Amino acid sequence: MRTKREDVRNIAIIAHVDHGKTTLVDQLLKQSGTFRANQEVAERVMDSNDIERERGITILSKNTAINYNGTKINIIDTPGHADFGGEVERVLKMVNGVVLVVDAYEGVMPQTKFVLQKALELDLSVIVCINKIDRPEARPQEVIDEILELFIDLDANDDQLDCPFVFASAKSGFAVLDLDDERKDMTPLFETIINSIPAPEGDPDAPTQVLISTIDYNDYVGRIGVGKVDNGSIKVNQEVMLVNHHDPDFRKRVKINKLYEFEGLNKIEVNEAKIGSIVAISGIPDIRIGDTICSVDNPEAIPFQKISEPTLSMDFMVNDSPLAGQEGKFVTSRHIRDRLFRELNTDVSLRVEENEGMDSFKVSGRGELHLSVLIENMRREGFEFAVSKAEVLYHYDERGRKLEPIELAYVDVPEEFSGNVIQKLSQRKGELLGMTPINGGYTRLQFSIPSRGLIGYRGEFMTDTKGNGILNTSFEGYEEYKGDIQYRKQGSLIAYESGEAITYGLFNAQERGQLFIGPGEKVYAGMIVGENPRAEDIEVNVCKTKHLTNTRSSSSDEALRLVPPKILSLEQALDYIDTDELLEVTPKSLRIRKKILDSTQRYRANRK
Repeated sequence: MRTKREDVRNIAIIAHVDHGKTTLVDQLLKQSGTFRANQEVAERVMDSNDIERERGITILSKNTAINYNGTKINIIDTPGHADFGGEVERVLKMVNGVVLVVDAYEGVMPQTKFVLQKALELDLSVIVCINKIDRPEARPQEVIDEILELFIDLDANDDQLDCPFVFASAKSGFAVLDLDDERKDMTPLFETIINSIPAPEGDPDAPTQVLISTIDYNDYVGRIGVGKVDNGSIKVNQEVMLVNHHDPDFRKRVKINKLYEFEGLNKIEVNEAKIGSIVAISGIPDIRIGDTICSVDNPEAIPFQKISEPTLSMDFMVNDSPLAGQEGKFVTSRHIRDRLFRELNTDVSLRVEENEGMDSFKVSGRGELHLSVLIENMRREGFEFAVSKAEVLYHYDERGRKLEPIELAYVDVPEEFSGNVIQKLSQRKGELLGMTPINGGYTRLQFSIPSRGLIGYRGEFMTDTKGNGILNTSFEGYEEYKGDIQYRKQGSLIAYESGEAITYGLFNAQERGQLFIGPGEKVYAGMIVGENPRAEDIEVNVCKTKHLTNTRSSSSDEALRLVPPKILSLEQALDYIDTDELLEVTPKSLRIRKKILDSTQRYRANRK
């Protein structure tokens, strides 16, 4: 007999990147009395990992829970970036409704569409929260129309179209149901959640069924499975069976060691959890996302959607440059292999394969951001390795045609730059689908473009739009190969010999192009020290010293003036490298180099 559990609500907060999801969760936690009145609380308290804090983005979905007037509200904060779309798809299986957060100025964006589509497909109840209404340029009325148009575009049914709207400012900590209401606190949003999100339902007397939607990892207890109790109840020390919808032959008997529920930002140990509860289970060593924990007598898997396939791959390999092993703690292929396979514990959209005969691994992910976050994490942990240029993963159809991943790109740029952007994206095989003027002298361009056309473009895009452009993409599907693209029109300046860069040598080299290094840096033959404005590679000697003569020239006393070098960030370096180059990554340095360091061998390879 299915019943509703009225004292629980399970919701996910979904939105496009930067529309204020995590800040909204902060306010809900603060105003529900989760923290003591005098407790110090960090801003964006849910973004717990360093990279999330620095970049101001959410990468992993997080669970938290608050109590409001006797009802427990389980909240999941999800990422907004397309590269972490795999995270969003799975966590929606745990909830009965979503709060769709939309910026009152930016309005509907590509990820708004992506996450809302996933929620509507699962028939979840939606509350629309128009955030940042206290921004001076906010336009809430127009944004309401945009959202309703989006619902109609996504074939929402009448119930879904009739969803409640809440207006809020997460930063100032208030929500209202009508723009003219008095702005006090978040109560209207709490009330709307209780009244319009359905309570979870299930059969409390049926055999146990818990679908694992997220994996957490902890060095002390290993893997922790997080999921919702769909039917029955689950107890500590209970014997259960693990089964999987996509792997019908898989069956494993295990015992529940520890059971936790969420409260605020902590996990609280419990002895038993009933239907509708979101629980964390530790002590099952090889539990996977998509596994169902069920009773031994009646093992029945809960259906679970396949996770989106990766679209890009890079080779991670042992660093073999002349400066190898000087800065990193973990440098061998065994270290790198263990670390990459450990990442698979929590990241479901990642794939790792070993390449034959070499100390290298093919790592595939959802996009450049996805892979660069992994590289940055490894670098901070003391790893030293080299990576190749990102390449897209091709598919082949039954007729043997080559198919490639296609993205929809939405570009918001000031009007005067739109011609330049259209020209650049057309060269990269982009097809312009539409142009619409939007507020403040901006134009929104919509392109269909191969994923490889966007590799290495973001840096150029920022330069072309003087930092004012916004570029968003969402994965569209596979289409026939669109033809070759020339990536980089500039050549490289390559160091001629190993040693230390000297001002005199750099002064002569900077006439040839833009340098990436300054004086005093270690270089080696085959390392790339700058960029040549022309298309060919040039070797330069940056270690060259001035020959001393016994006659003094009139200008020798004037100091040599060096142009400041262009220091590349990790993303810029990954964008910059070409197919015959590698990026050497250590905890202290990023160095770009040719795959073949010896100039004679490189010349022969190029002639072939």
